[in-house]
Amino acid sequence: MNDEKNATQLKRLWSDVEAIRASSPLVHNITNYVVMEFTANALLAIGAAPVMAHALDEAAEMCRISSALVINIGTLSPPWVEAMLLARDTAVNAKKPVVLDPVGCGATPYRTKTAQRLLRGGHIAVARGNASEVASLQGAAMAQTRGVDSAMGVDAAADTACELARTGAVAAVVVSGAVDLIVDAKGAWRVSNGVPMMSRVTGMGCSASALIGAFCAVNPDPAEAALHAMIVMGVAGEQAAARAPAPGSFKVAFLDALYGLDEATLSAAAKVRRL
Repeated sequence: MNDEKNATQLKRLWSDVEAIRASSPLVHNITNYVVMEFTANALLAIGAAPVMAHALDEAAEMCRISSALVINIGTLSPPWVEAMLLARDTAVNAKKPVVLDPVGCGATPYRTKTAQRLLRGGHIAVARGNASEVASLQGAAMAQTRGVDSAMGVDAAADTACELARTGAVAAVVVSGAVDLIVDAKGAWRVSNGVPMMSRVTGMGCSASALIGAFCAVNPDPAEAALHAMIVMGVAGEQAAARAPAPGSFKVAFLDALYGLDEATLSAAAKVRRL
């Protein structure tokens, strides 16, 4: 991306951050027990309003009053799956963006089939996962997912991500890794922000998906919303690592960095390249 286009992109990024802080969009999360608190705090820190509601009895109603839906399959059970499907259908019918985080897809048949079932409903704005999870959305890499961790590099899932976007199964796909890949039917981007310490704190990937939901709530372009969220995640991680040497302190510093992000910091630190 040339300097002029990059500057324009960063202006749009900051415009999205301002819009989130001004409107505090309600982001409905059906997410896992492990990350609920951290994910909610990440959304609060960027300026959004989180709600964690997985009961089947209120899934549809919560979707109707929220601005975006984030579905995370980290801790599955049959009632949760039914709530996820109902929430997805409600959000799609209401033309609200849906973000899918296929945590551990490829690790077990149940997990993989659930992710694929959610995806088959169509109209998913963004799917975000590591390389093994994304590849497994089309049945590949079943032996290369270690629990919720990837045994693959980002580029190994690039073809699957492009195919998912090209066929319209999902509008945009994010493959997370040391360098994040964001693709849609029109093109691809790489974001090189972030630090290794982020992989030592549980819920970082889940929080990235939640932040994508917040950005989708204020930006109708799923790929651009996802791109902006991943830049914010990476820059906040770098800011946190500069003052926190270990996972416990890093977790707190990351939330503080999200809360304190300003336009100058984002513009100076963003490492994004259009492919």
